[in-house]
Amino acid sequence: MKYIWTFIWTFLLVHMMTYVVSNMNGVAYDFQTATILSVGMTIILFIFPFVIPEVPAEKESIH
Repeated sequence: MKYIWTFIWTFLLVHMMTYVVSNMNGVAYDFQTATILSVGMTIILFIFPFVIPEVPAEKESIH
């Protein structure tokens, strides 16, 4: 379920970003380009946790 919600939020946010950037550049909004970018970004987000090394948390000292 978390993968589905990740894709939905990424899809929406990338489409908003593509709309705003294309509007600022004076270019027509392209749904297909935004969809391809959102799929690519979703894949990057799924791979990201595996790339980052897991560092054990340091024990906090009491002052």
